[in-house]
Amino acid sequence: MIFKFVVISSEEESFLREFELDENNTLLDFHNILQEELEYDRSQLASFFTTSKKWEKEEEFTLFEMGANTTPMDEVIIDDIVIEDNQKLLYVFDMFNERTLFIECTGSVKPVEGRKYPVCTRSQGKPPQQVRFSNFTKASARIDDEEKESDDDFIDENDPDLSDFESIDDYEDT
Repeated sequence: MIFKFVVISSEEESFLREFELDENNTLLDFHNILQEELEYDRSQLASFFTTSKKWEKEEEFTLFEMGANTTPMDEVIIDDIVIEDNQKLLYVFDMFNERTLFIECTGSVKPVEGRKYPVCTRSQGKPPQQVRFSNFTKASARIDDEEKESDDDFIDENDPDLSDFESIDDYEDT
């Protein structure tokens, strides 16, 4: 059996992807096709969550073993998590900012002969940027400003005027 999934984003209204996965594919297979289709950096962490009908997180599935309340994606078969019609999942692709894609199973179909699964069957709109660095950039700029201010604390009126100083040859010992 082949499960059909629709993927949307709350950040990009025009973004939509549809995927078909074999019942024996794993969540890691789903993660890999998402990363490939969205052209995301595979070195970034990501997690799937099963959810309630109201998109409340339930069970987490991670890229690798992370301790007690998580299961690695490669150990989870799609057929084992699609337990009801319209099964909902969250895909957290930006762990620092908790940004997610909303995934819903929309049904099942018979396999198409010769087609390899998983496969993206519909691609519309631009995906959300994988990682937002704006918070990091602002923090970095603030740190740079603080460092410049602290460097100025070490200069006082008794220090030599170095505005014309270009090289060691310009230095005169008095």
